[in-house]
Amino acid sequence: MEQNDMEFSEESYDGMIKDLFVRFPSYQKSGAEAYKPGIANMEFFDQLVGHPHRKYPSVHVAGTNGKGSVCSMLASVLAAAGLRVGLYTSPHIIDFRERMRIVDGRDSPSSPDLYHISKREVWDFMKRWGETFDHLDLSFFEITTSMAFSWFASREADIAVIETGLGGRLDSTNIISPVLSVITNIGLDHCDMLGSTLPEIAFEKAGIIKRGVPAVIGESNPETDPVFERKVLYSNLSSTEFGGDRGRIMSLLTFADKYEPGLWGRHEEILAGMDLRGEYQVRNLRTALAALDVLGKAVPAVACAGTDDIIGALENTAARTGFRGRWETLSENPRIICDIGHNAHGLKYNFRQLERMLAAGECGRLVIVYGTVADKDFASVFPLMPDNAVYVFTNASGRRACPSDEVMRGFLACRASAGKPEVEAYSVPAVRDAVALAMKLQKGGLLYIGGSTYVVSEAVAFLEPEPPCADDN
Repeated sequence: MEQNDMEFSEESYDGMIKDLFVRFPSYQKSGAEAYKPGIANMEFFDQLVGHPHRKYPSVHVAGTNGKGSVCSMLASVLAAAGLRVGLYTSPHIIDFRERMRIVDGRDSPSSPDLYHISKREVWDFMKRWGETFDHLDLSFFEITTSMAFSWFASREADIAVIETGLGGRLDSTNIISPVLSVITNIGLDHCDMLGSTLPEIAFEKAGIIKRGVPAVIGESNPETDPVFERKVLYSNLSSTEFGGDRGRIMSLLTFADKYEPGLWGRHEEILAGMDLRGEYQVRNLRTALAALDVLGKAVPAVACAGTDDIIGALENTAARTGFRGRWETLSENPRIICDIGHNAHGLKYNFRQLERMLAAGECGRLVIVYGTVADKDFASVFPLMPDNAVYVFTNASGRRACPSDEVMRGFLACRASAGKPEVEAYSVPAVRDAVALAMKLQKGGLLYIGGSTYVVSEAVAFLEPEPPCADDN
């Protein structure tokens, strides 16, 4: 029986999802061959479904690292302001339905309801539009983005927080006209598609900045600041609202690290209470607070939200939004932490935090399970990795994964060339076997799992066999 003739069931849904990943492979699994830059097809399909994203205002977030954290912080606060918030982030850890969530604070702003898209809603969307996806040759990300936009409209979202996939200018999400654009930071990642220099990458990220729309940049940099300034200026020079007045035009642009947000005086208190525990969150928090200050001018509910409500929402971001994989404690005994930071720009903060924990005696022994994908510049990560650790190198399933033996050889060669002492290191190709070995090796210490989203995903599936998304069809 053809899928379009089948009725919904758990079995038929599972088959449809497997087919989705085969017919429309995701960038996360297949790499560059799944990446389809440009928004022409997305715009055409968006017209077919009636432009659902125009039914609610949006906040658009791009950047090299920290996008998901900033999106989740903003969504949590918006829900605390009494709004029903659509939240679209990627990648997922276990179930691709994690990418689209509703954080609903209409009835209980202090304890908002959290919904994932149901299996039945996924089924109905795919059944209705599956042939069109084939005809237009849409990518996995284009399909899931369209699904999220449509679902938010069907659930009557008051506002949506949308994370880009890759880049920004040619990203599928860039069909929206947001009330605020946020760019967290710029680092050297996805250089084969976005450019080999920081200004080139910044140019792609700056593509989400729109005429008349305020923009918040999380981290300033002498190399990239001019890119954002030119984008804002050139986007608004012809605007009658600004009359070519450079000063008024540039008022649309805020660099968070050069600006003191209204609640920044309490940032240490907020960070101490946050369930997003990575030390790198201090930068994301400042970006989110600056964004909220700007957003309050366009969304009155934000301006009216109480200080204690905002702080409570920020402190409980992960719990309220279902956000996972960012310095997440998977187990207290034994102590296991995972983080999907995967490039040098992000991992340097994680490894520094691990080194400080060792130095402070917070853990007597550190074991690191590490795996990466072949198209990453993982050689730039090796010098950042802690000296006083035991390493278990692994590789996730999928074509993008770099063999664990290759990664371990590169790591040991890097240490030898730098004159560093030998460390205890193992190569275990299967993630579940690597985690099992690491748990034996940790001997009451700390186990850190990271380097790749896919390593974290398979580790979580091994340690937590229950599915993360409760269904509500």
